[in-house]
Amino acid sequence: MRYRFAFTWVAIFGSLGCATVRSAHAEVPSSIIHSKKLDSLTALRSRPAEGEVIYLVIPDRFANGDPSNDRGGLSGKRSETGYDPTDKAFYHGGDLKGVTSKLDYIRGLGATAIWLTPVFRNKAVQEEDGYQSAGYHGYWPVDFTDIDPHLGTKADYKAFVDAAHARGMKVYFDLVVNHTADVIKYRECQGKACTYRSRADFPYTRKADSKGAINQGFLGDLPPYLTTSNFSKLTSPNYAYTPYVPAAERHIKKPDWLNNPIYYHNRGNSIFRGESAQLGDFMGLDDIFTENPRVVRGFIDIYSRWIDDYGIDGFRIDTARHVDAQFWQAFVPAMLARAKAKGIPNFHIFGEVMEFTPGRLARATRVDGLPAVNDFALQAALVDAIAKDGPTSKITDVFQGDALYAKGDATAAELVTLTGNHDVMRFAHAVREAKPHASFDEVMRRVRLAYAVILFSRGIPAIYYGDEQGFTGEGAIDQDSREDMFPTKVSSYQSEPRLGSEAPGNNDHFDVNHPLYKSISRMLAVRAGEPALQRGRQISRLSGDAPGLLAISRFSPSGDEVLVVFNTSLGPISGRVLVESTSQRWTPLYGKCQQQSVAPGSYAVEVPALEFIICKGSNRQ
Repeated sequence: MRYRFAFTWVAIFGSLGCATVRSAHAEVPSSIIHSKKLDSLTALRSRPAEGEVIYLVIPDRFANGDPSNDRGGLSGKRSETGYDPTDKAFYHGGDLKGVTSKLDYIRGLGATAIWLTPVFRNKAVQEEDGYQSAGYHGYWPVDFTDIDPHLGTKADYKAFVDAAHARGMKVYFDLVVNHTADVIKYRECQGKACTYRSRADFPYTRKADSKGAINQGFLGDLPPYLTTSNFSKLTSPNYAYTPYVPAAERHIKKPDWLNNPIYYHNRGNSIFRGESAQLGDFMGLDDIFTENPRVVRGFIDIYSRWIDDYGIDGFRIDTARHVDAQFWQAFVPAMLARAKAKGIPNFHIFGEVMEFTPGRLARATRVDGLPAVNDFALQAALVDAIAKDGPTSKITDVFQGDALYAKGDATAAELVTLTGNHDVMRFAHAVREAKPHASFDEVMRRVRLAYAVILFSRGIPAIYYGDEQGFTGEGAIDQDSREDMFPTKVSSYQSEPRLGSEAPGNNDHFDVNHPLYKSISRMLAVRAGEPALQRGRQISRLSGDAPGLLAISRFSPSGDEVLVVFNTSLGPISGRVLVESTSQRWTPLYGKCQQQSVAPGSYAVEVPALEFIICKGSNRQ
């Protein structure tokens, strides 16, 4: 998550399936239909997480199913309603009904799960340094128990989840625990920057002064003092600054306990290093005191209800690295247990840890206890190797780091991989930035190749909405990569170049014949037809210190080898790749493949420029 103040074949089957259910209602008893739905839901929940393909959506920017909620039930100027479809920093009108109406489009692409950015009720507008922006993205929550009225209602969210499940798609819920919207103010910071104040310079316990002793007996916020008894002695939040809540907002947050400043760190703005990365306010947002046992219990209760009420299938955790490890060590097991009790045994939890090396990412799984994270290390390597013509070894180096994760390859198989998202620039923009003179055809081929890597290598790929329609992004700032899929009124979005399409930016963008949509759909059909490509064991086979061949092998449960070879260069390459000596005969899954190995353990390949091939080997004659 990043914010800008001043400053991311199946279509036919799915549609026929839905039509069959509707037409059957008049003939089949409702009890039988209900039983079939339960069987279908059980089958969906029995699928292991590592076989999924995720589609990431910002609901406000996707489809407007109900214009009546565009202003969220508020009236007045955009500074009150948050709605201005001409400004990329404000609400544009997309909502839950709109996303629901496009589920067949998403399923037709080949996605099996959908991740929406947070749907909580947000503070509509915030201001910093005179710059106003709206909470269209969902990361400024004030009510953790309800749906943002700009997006719809609880009934709309339930209908969305049910509709996704009916299409065999899982739903991942984007949650926040690190912070709330900016509500708490500091008396010392009126009209000036509120700099971070450390624990050493401003300890929680202070000597008596004219107002009396502060937090006497409180032993701090580090283990082994994270107990209810110790935190009962934290009676004042005034240790670093003097926080207060404006009268008009004293009960804006829900549940009500979140309105008490005692449950916040109150140390000023983070500088994103040292202790401030965990205890400082994220761009001015109220940083929650997650070390407090009352806070831990509160969030376990909040998110248990979302599981119970909607039967969601997993959590994506925003700003996970800014929360203390002890919180996750309590929260994650509680959520997995609650999901299991709900009949969801493969509940998938992955955190946003904005680090770009396997070691730093792996720490979140080993120390914090997160089951998985977004694989930003691979995302960075894709930019280096494919967008910038770097060595293919950049990608292999990331795969070699899989052993660092808590359960090694098993954890790596559940990492959520990406080429870009709502917090980092779109991959197409990374290419255009690195190669400003490249043709749009070359840019599109590089985008396609980057997607091929995440779709056919280990991990759970996440497709960022709009990539399949050739969105290129305007820049590196988050709002630049959050375009509208429906006809946009933002002038810069209208003029943004699109790959593979001559359509102007003020049209909608749900073209199932777009070359990238068709290409990704075809790749996902290959993936869906081969278990080794969904969750098979992976071995790196070939890479180098320049653009060229990158090869990996994936293995099916029966032991068959599937070889995937990518060519990141601008010319065709022939070569030989090490394979299993038992893999003798080969059949093509994608592209041109030789029928036989050259010799035991050696396979000849020829891969066109910016292309890939997939060949399945077998020792069966």
